[in-house]
Amino acid sequence: MRITILKKWRKRLPYLFWLLPIALVLFSYLLILKDLPSPTKLGAYDIPLSTKIYDRNGNLLFDIFAEENRTPVALSDIPDYVQQATIAIEDKDFYRHGGINPIGGMLRALYATITGKRLQGGSTITQQLVKSALLTPERTVTRKIKEIILAFWVEMLYPKNKILELYLNQVPYGGTAWGIETASEKYFDKSVGELTLAEAALLAGLPQAPTLYSPYGAYPELSKTRQQEVLRRMVEDGYITQEEADNASKQEFTFKQETGIKAPHFVMYVKQLLVDQFGEALVERGGLKVTTTLDLDLQEYAQTTVSAEVEKLMSLRVTNGAALITKPATGEILAMVGSTDYFASPSGSFNVTTGLRQPGSSIKPINYAIGIENREITLATMFLDIPSCFANINQPAYCPKNYDGKFHGPVQARFALGNSYNIPAVKMLYLNSVHTMVASASAFGLDTITDPARYGLSLTLGGGEVRMTDMAEAFSVFANAGIRHDLVAILKVIDKDGKILDEYKDPNLDKDVPSQLLLTGERVVSTETAFLMSHILLDNNARSAAFGSGSSLVIPGHAVSVKTGTTDDLRDNWTVGYTPQYLTVTWVGNNDNTPMNQALVSGITGAAPIWNKLMHKVLEGKADIWPKQPENIVNAQICELSGLLPAGEGQCAVRTEFFIKGTVPAEVENIKQQVIIDKDTSDIVEPNKPDANVEIQEHQVVRDALGTTWCLDCVHDETKPILIK
Repeated sequence: MRITILKKWRKRLPYLFWLLPIALVLFSYLLILKDLPSPTKLGAYDIPLSTKIYDRNGNLLFDIFAEENRTPVALSDIPDYVQQATIAIEDKDFYRHGGINPIGGMLRALYATITGKRLQGGSTITQQLVKSALLTPERTVTRKIKEIILAFWVEMLYPKNKILELYLNQVPYGGTAWGIETASEKYFDKSVGELTLAEAALLAGLPQAPTLYSPYGAYPELSKTRQQEVLRRMVEDGYITQEEADNASKQEFTFKQETGIKAPHFVMYVKQLLVDQFGEALVERGGLKVTTTLDLDLQEYAQTTVSAEVEKLMSLRVTNGAALITKPATGEILAMVGSTDYFASPSGSFNVTTGLRQPGSSIKPINYAIGIENREITLATMFLDIPSCFANINQPAYCPKNYDGKFHGPVQARFALGNSYNIPAVKMLYLNSVHTMVASASAFGLDTITDPARYGLSLTLGGGEVRMTDMAEAFSVFANAGIRHDLVAILKVIDKDGKILDEYKDPNLDKDVPSQLLLTGERVVSTETAFLMSHILLDNNARSAAFGSGSSLVIPGHAVSVKTGTTDDLRDNWTVGYTPQYLTVTWVGNNDNTPMNQALVSGITGAAPIWNKLMHKVLEGKADIWPKQPENIVNAQICELSGLLPAGEGQCAVRTEFFIKGTVPAEVENIKQQVIIDKDTSDIVEPNKPDANVEIQEHQVVRDALGTTWCLDCVHDETKPILIK
């Protein structure tokens, strides 16, 4: 039976061989060639549709594309260095290939199409022209095949110079600028024939990713980086000299500013998110309706507050400020102020909330939280705030100093963090280890702190760079009882046909006082650790020694957890504070990274007043919500000096502290101990030391968090104890 079936199939095999290529041709036609557009349509421009961005209440923030805006120009009217800059950065072999780069370019493009990863240099100018003018933006193998076929077709129909002219008049340069002439007018308020080499290089770098590289975008500094890459390529290809490139790189720009835009830093931030998700073409031309998380009224109040407060700081050499307000339970961004004035100068468009800055002491709570979570310390653990040095391999010893230039002797963890003393924080990191701190940073959302080899113990004093947006995520961990929530800027995206492309849904959305049971996200620390950290940061008594009892860190009628931070070099001044309802991060400094005046000694005269006004605003009329105390948190009385249990009633001054159940100290304070003293030198003597003129004296003996034992009163200065062992 089996033999009979095989014989029948052998007779049919020749027919199958004939049918297979026919089937492939039909498949290719149906899938690829059936709807292939004609290259003769090049130059017949479609009318794009406006994408509108709204705040959460329906207020229009910006039309990403308000109307068709294109001014075609002949290639003969476009300066040579504009053409050369474009060819150098996009397709150096443009005049030598037949439409595609058959080796590296095609392989990179195919890899990018299959994997979805964005790779530069995968398409020729001809392919980019076809993709921009004739095809849809989806990333599929079918569309890539169409692109290649059309690229060959275009090369047969048009000479190279015509293809370049069509490209320079067709491709998007960002926003309403389609084509080089409109881009020149949009960014520099001049025609393309008046462009300098520096300006030409900047514009040539935009088509690869117009939103990302735009000087008006979320990361305006990237436009300069991209321009320098274009100039470097032009030097390599022999179009200009290195001297010409260096001179062009130094040229300062005055951009024609965008108009008709509200909350510009936030809008550009949202636009980049949309481009990353949906692609440049759909965002620029697809007629999307985007509802964001922003509260425009709060945004405008925050912008006015930042500008007014920074104006007061001009005498302190402070020229810029930024603020970010979020709902920690949902991650929604309610306000984003990236600078004092987006339109004031070219640097005004730089968004400090997404830029990298050193956080100073504002990062200390992360360090202490790791120590509490790993049971390295409790809030009663005693650190000796005394002159201390830490060995560095092949480097001088690290000897941190406190911000006030003083030493404070025995200080427990609650007060060490509350008053932001540096030496206890460094000891805390020594206990945790830099490696553990770096490994934990990403869980808190601080993904720019990565390689432990790059940092030392100064990491806890702000030695690594972070973003304000990341700090908002990190502190949301404490506000959310240990759960981190990613920031959210977009609530809903609807296409031109009314179809919902994306919608953010969260069980806590629009709840002023979220239930801890509803919180969703990644758990970073326990509810107990989060509660203890929040309680330290809202404890005005714990910080009064450094900041006073009536500082701008206090919001009357509300329990608000807050931490300041100022870098040692006075380049960055932060305040981060929150309730379960709202979280605010503020910053002041200078975009050029020059230091501020030494008058910012307390850390509360720069960013803190801005933070205070913004928290007052968001909490106005809201209930006073304290962090919810977990069942596993207990109270215990401890000695004020050592943090250990009192030996009996009246044996030591006591205070009450919170502990995670099972971590209450078991050791009883025994501070008065006998010490052997050399009567000739007053030094502590090791027991049984021969030939010593000694006597036994009673002194105060304590053990530091690092496990070392010290005599506090062997000399008459408790900030200079003597090491016993």
